Amino acid sequence: MTVFVLGSINLDAVARVDDLPRPGETVAGLSLELFLGGKGANQAVAAARMGVATRLMGAVGGDDSGAGLKAKLAGYGVQVADVAELPGVPTGQAHVWVANSAENMIVVTAGANAMVTPQQVSATPIEGQRVLLCQLETPLTAIEALFRTGSAKGALRILNAAPALPQGAALFPLTDILIVNQTELASYAKLDRDPVKLEEVSIAARKLMSRPDQTMIVTLGAAGAAVVRRDEAFLVEGKKVKAVDTVGAGDCFCGALAATLAQGMDLAEAVETANAAAALSVQKPGAAPSMPSRREVEAFLEG
Repeated sequence: MTVFVLGSINLDAVARVDDLPRPGETVAGLSLELFLGGKGANQAVAAARMGVATRLMGAVGGDDSGAGLKAKLAGYGVQVADVAELPGVPTGQAHVWVANSAENMIVVTAGANAMVTPQQVSATPIEGQRVLLCQLETPLTAIEALFRTGSAKGALRILNAAPALPQGAALFPLTDILIVNQTELASYAKLDRDPVKLEEVSIAARKLMSRPDQTMIVTLGAAGAAVVRRDEAFLVEGKKVKAVDTVGAGDCFCGALAATLAQGMDLAEAVETANAAAALSVQKPGAAPSMPSRREVEAFLEG
């Protein structure tokens, strides 16, 4: 019951505003807070909070921020022995603006995240890792190396293909479960608008599948998530909550899904559990700090 995450680790600077600025506009910030972030870190925390042994591979700078982020990750129960500290390289950063409506805008500077290499992957033993989870904020060559190794070891390979990068599609054939949101699906499938209905989602999703045994999960925000296979498609409805901060909700979903699948849960139940975890996460500020525990998720599902 283990999850191995390869992904980004960032220092998130989160500014809260009444309304998001338009191009050329300056707005007054209501507050500024610093959080642990990055898709890899967020998803690793989400998995660990669900009670699964979780390892994170990545890189931080040899600065105070990097050491502090590793300590925070360890505090959440994430194993960080595979996180490299690189002297002379800045830790990755994300500048996040969050409006009162809970909508957000994000600018990410990769820093040390761009320095993760296939050599780092090949030097890391992954025997016994049941689920491999990656995103697209680290070099694709490193992800490819991990997925090829994982295939030989019989691990389940999950790719959250975010942010949407055209070159990211080259990894899809190496993926067992592909996770995207509606906007990312539209980008990869070259659609003029985000698909909304299940039929639209399933048609677009199947365009991206290269193997008959692949599964695609499309997150639909408050509506839940669509699960698409070659021969079936179904919607797992989400729970309605009052959102405070949607930053990290998708990461929470991915981490919780990986954790529950590692624990042997069937896919439909795992998606329902991941939906619940994401719904809980948007009710608190921050990304990693908002990830719920397994007990909280179970209580939410029972309530």
